[in-house]
Amino acid sequence: MKRYIFGVLVVLTFVSVCIAAAPTLTFTFTDVVATKTATETDSYGVNNSGAIAGDYIDSAGVQHGMVLVGKKLTTVNNKACSGLIAFYSINSAGTAAGWCTGTSGEDIAFTWSKGKFTPIAYPKALETEATGINDKGDVTGLYFDTAGSQHGFIKTGKKYKSIDITGDTSADVYGINNAGVATVYAITSAGDYASFSYNGKKFTPIADPSQGSLGTVAHAPNNKGQIAGTYFNSASAGVGFLLDGGTYYDVIDPKADNSTRVDGLNDKLEMVGRYTPSSGGNFGFKATTKK
Repeated sequence: MKRYIFGVLVVLTFVSVCIAAAPTLTFTFTDVVATKTATETDSYGVNNSGAIAGDYIDSAGVQHGMVLVGKKLTTVNNKACSGLIAFYSINSAGTAAGWCTGTSGEDIAFTWSKGKFTPIAYPKALETEATGINDKGDVTGLYFDTAGSQHGFIKTGKKYKSIDITGDTSADVYGINNAGVATVYAITSAGDYASFSYNGKKFTPIADPSQGSLGTVAHAPNNKGQIAGTYFNSASAGVGFLLDGGTYYDVIDPKADNSTRVDGLNDKLEMVGRYTPSSGGNFGFKATTKK
């Protein structure tokens, strides 16, 4: 009996040491503001140099695409767009991926680099939206087929691959890293979000353990295997998360009253997204991380 108790004590001591040695993460938040006169700034993507891609709304209520490097703002507009232009990711070369509403009311996708737009259009699709790009130039997003059904896609070179989740609908391949690992989310038969990482062959579920009935939306994978996104808690409020080494960490802007959404993640564990304060509206943020 004494041996058994001693063995338990040894195990408990070992466990307590492991817990004490486990790394913790702390987050420091700063607001992302395109210009002093902007009424809203949406920060969606961040590369390893810290360049932020997104959009902002000016004092006249017009939305513009945005690339922000430090305090240097590049405002991007597209003559083919009637509104809602935004970039959702940016790679190390400064090429951004995004989409807008076209002059005929349809969603049109593109990449942008040094003032030049390159169309992204899934073959025979009614509409295409681009949300992810890696350093190889692979692009991800979603498209609507001729029946109006939504599917995800991955574009590698000139080749497009359609992505769906068996049993779910409305797939969206949001982001992709340099190894070709993508983040995918879809709508389940119950009407909630289900998320996965996809390596080209296998879908691995991503579900924050604190999620409520609405589920988890995975957004950005980086090149170190970490993933950022948003889950919905039991009150259906959005909560940002970082998945690192199998552990989920909450990412909540201290100014948020209702919701924090994490959209972008780089290899330095810098994240960007949006939060909603008690006064309402959406505000961009950047979160830096230290272990």
